[in-house]
Amino acid sequence: MYLSVEKKKEILGQYGKNEFDTGSAEGQIALFTFRINHLTEHLKKNKKDVFTQRSLVRLVGKRRRLLDYLKEKDIERYRAIIKQLNLRK
Repeated sequence: MYLSVEKKKEILGQYGKNEFDTGSAEGQIALFTFRINHLTEHLKKNKKDVFTQRSLVRLVGKRRRLLDYLKEKDIERYRAIIKQLNLRK
């Protein structure tokens, strides 16, 4: 599996409140971004993998909805996570 427990704890520790905080919007957005980057690399090698392409589109939508929620809830947290993850917007 490309996302080991250690890697997940590292991502959550860096972007979430702590390494066990899976519920925070920042932690979830960071995990989605890691998965999106992984699937993007996979699709560069396997252009005809339609299932992965569909999964990637769904993940991007989930991340977009979480970002929209965070933007409505707390604009400073939104700006911080956008800057940390180098996301366009």
